[in-house]
Amino acid sequence: MDTRPIGVFDSGLGGLTAVRELARIMPEEDLIYFGDTGRVPYGGRSKDILVKYARQDVAFLRTFNPKAIVIACGTVSTTALDVLQAENDIPIFGVVKPAARASAHVTRNGRVGLIGTKASIRSGAYEQALGALRPGVEVTARACPLLVPLVENGRSRPGDIVAETVVAEYLAPVKSAGADTLILGCTHYPLLREVIGAYMGPGVALVDVGEQCARWVKKQLEWAGLRNGRPGAGRHHYYVSDSTEDFSALASVFLEEDVAAGVEQIDITAY
Repeated sequence: MDTRPIGVFDSGLGGLTAVRELARIMPEEDLIYFGDTGRVPYGGRSKDILVKYARQDVAFLRTFNPKAIVIACGTVSTTALDVLQAENDIPIFGVVKPAARASAHVTRNGRVGLIGTKASIRSGAYEQALGALRPGVEVTARACPLLVPLVENGRSRPGDIVAETVVAEYLAPVKSAGADTLILGCTHYPLLREVIGAYMGPGVALVDVGEQCARWVKKQLEWAGLRNGRPGAGRHHYYVSDSTEDFSALASVFLEEDVAAGVEQIDITAY
């Protein structure tokens, strides 16, 4: 039994999709979440800057002596995972490989759509992982830089004409390519799931990278003997690098629990 917490980080709100799934399937685990809201979005940053930010995020989470860290960020997972794994002596998990495994299994026609930040799409990480699992798979990838700001500003519900218009513009080539599976390659995107699903149609499977990562983390912790066997619900703590009020309001709606009292602002540049 290992009662140490699991650390999770993302550039802002999106990583809460992974937190929600981690809490659902491992309710006894303590979770420490850091959202780098002061520097969101990460998607348009250079690799050097992303590695710098990711190192700071990990350094902060390591002050809690976590047994593992989950990179609930598609951008960092595609650009800095190898660096972080090489520099740390605890398990560091990303979202790419679990999502690729699920997509390779789900697709029927071998045509997979991928949406993500500019940095994620530029890396080619998903195409590489999918190609290794299912040779010959056709991937139609689209960078969607406006989706993270939409989500962070609460513009993600069906009926929001701005969200629906932007989603339709980004996904038109993916739909035209005949993809039967779509990877939501950023943990912010599940908040747009209804809008995306309505545009793509019921015949297209949506792969949530945060959900798939959470399932993979559970399996790996069980295999390594790192699960928390303590009875009862785990504790969840949230940290941000900007205003706690804006984060608390959106996080409470999404997680369906009041997190206002448990959110603290920290200076991430100190790490």
